[in-house]
Amino acid sequence: MAVTGIERNYNAYESAYAAQKNGTMQKNAPGQAEGKESHVITSTVELKTSTPGKTRTEQIQTGYRNVNDYSKYLQDKYSYMNTGTASMQGVPTTVSVSSAFLKKCMDDPEKATYLEENLAAIPDCVSHAISHSIGTLTSISIQIDANGNISMMSVGTNDPDGKIARENARRKAKEQKENEEKLEKKRAEKKEQEERLAKKRAERKAEGKDLQSHEIVVVGNDAWDLTEKMIAAMKNPDSEARSETAGLDLKI
Repeated sequence: MAVTGIERNYNAYESAYAAQKNGTMQKNAPGQAEGKESHVITSTVELKTSTPGKTRTEQIQTGYRNVNDYSKYLQDKYSYMNTGTASMQGVPTTVSVSSAFLKKCMDDPEKATYLEENLAAIPDCVSHAISHSIGTLTSISIQIDANGNISMMSVGTNDPDGKIARENARRKAKEQKENEEKLEKKRAEKKEQEERLAKKRAERKAEGKDLQSHEIVVVGNDAWDLTEKMIAAMKNPDSEARSETAGLDLKI
């Protein structure tokens, strides 16, 4: 059995992201009361990747009022965080982040950038560990403590009869099948929605109430500004605002 531990201190990252504060406060729609989401800030940052020297652009959110809401946001992006054991490449893997560190990150863009950078890297890290391990890995555990230090532990065996390797392969196949079933379900739901919409249009046409179908897409990095542009295009679809199209769909 092999066990390895790796720790990385957050302080090395703090200065690297000191300038990454491109956040834009999300605004409430006209007439909407101030709610808990009114303080959430979306920031566009550059995250390091598993390829040395290569970064990727990502949008992160901070400004949450409590750890529970912040955790839900993160779990929507990183389903393996604080959700027990997940299967990665067929190997049971757990990813735990201290609630104390989540509290520090939820309104600090620099710490939040550090956290999301590492959470996003975990699947590639696990895959790399599995492909370069000696013997067969039986489990991997990753923990981020209250100060942002990361500890990784792997447990493995030489697996002489191949039993564990076969079990990992079985889990991996099951995981792939479940993902395919989820994708197929989404396709079926989309098809059903399209059929309902087509039926509704046919009924309106038969009643003499047929409406034109508009597809309006606006592109940018400010959700509130994009909403205003989309509304303008909806009111006058033949205007110049319609030329700023390509991602949000509006079908009537």
